[in-house]
Amino acid sequence: MMETVNVKNIGLRGVTVADTKVSFIDGKEGVLVYRGYRIEDLARNATFPEVAYLLLHEILPDTKQLSYFNERLQKASEIPAYLYETLKHYPVDANPMDVLQAGVPLLAMADPELSDDTREANVRKAVRLIARLPVLVAAWHRIRQGLEPLPADNSLSHAANFLWQLHGVKPSEKMAHILDTCLVLHADHTFNASTFSCRQVVSSRAHIYAGVTAGIGALSGSLHGGANALVMKMLLSLKEEKDIAGWVKKQLESGERIMGMGHAVYKTMDPRAKFLKEMALSLGKETGQEKLVDLSMQIEQAALAEFEKRGKTEIKPNVDFYSASVYHLLGIPSDLMTPIFAISRIAGWTAHIIEEKTGEAQVKPALY
Repeated sequence: MMETVNVKNIGLRGVTVADTKVSFIDGKEGVLVYRGYRIEDLARNATFPEVAYLLLHEILPDTKQLSYFNERLQKASEIPAYLYETLKHYPVDANPMDVLQAGVPLLAMADPELSDDTREANVRKAVRLIARLPVLVAAWHRIRQGLEPLPADNSLSHAANFLWQLHGVKPSEKMAHILDTCLVLHADHTFNASTFSCRQVVSSRAHIYAGVTAGIGALSGSLHGGANALVMKMLLSLKEEKDIAGWVKKQLESGERIMGMGHAVYKTMDPRAKFLKEMALSLGKETGQEKLVDLSMQIEQAALAEFEKRGKTEIKPNVDFYSASVYHLLGIPSDLMTPIFAISRIAGWTAHIIEEKTGEAQVKPALY
């Protein structure tokens, strides 16, 4: 009789899979770099369209280039009418990530350059995907509520337009800026599971939409993009909890996870989490929902104390821990948090897909 061996599922963690110059991570020092720029500098000084341009073109745009890029995004944001009609036939309780994953191949069918695999054509397809994924997510949210999708407002920024099409209310400048910064922070992260999925699929010369569809599937998992929704679920379940430290201790003693704590790569605090914590505090004050952010901070402090007792000081908050609070305070339902991750990461996915197809490389190897 064959003996059953339990092996921890670590996937390709730590395995060198390819070279890349799209982004770089130093997990020990807590460093994330896009195309040579530290994430801290981009989060403070760049918009998401600027970062998307950087990832696709390897340089930050000047004023003229950015204006043209924004115009291209606006023109590309209109999605085919048949896609809206298809969405109306989906079950209203369908998982938004499944809807998004199903929608990308429908967008592929309408792309006039689908079979053109040149770098230039793939950049144009990337722009269409960056422009259309937010529209698709917002349209589905409206349709499942029995409402009609809203047209784009070209007077609004990329992030503000998404909030408008999602809620039907023009967001404040501050809320639009916060979402834009969230998109910057999530735009790329080297060879994570979803990016690897994108690159692996297109390595067979499949088109860019096939790669993105695979990436969305990988992102949907609870150990990847789905973690932010689980953080929100945890927070809501603890709203009436009187002993947060006791709850954290009990969770860890029973072998359970504290959602949003720890990362496969970072051995210190995720550099993105610092910004998200600041934004959560700011939004909590603006919306009068400080209790939610206070709860997050209590969990963080209790968890860090318990991890220190256990000699696991490398476990810190990751990008999901405070992004859940930020998205919730922006009025975004929990089941749309991972799709919003996708509408940001589409910039990195498409940059990696183009790099895979063109054979571009970097001296320093990227780890999964």
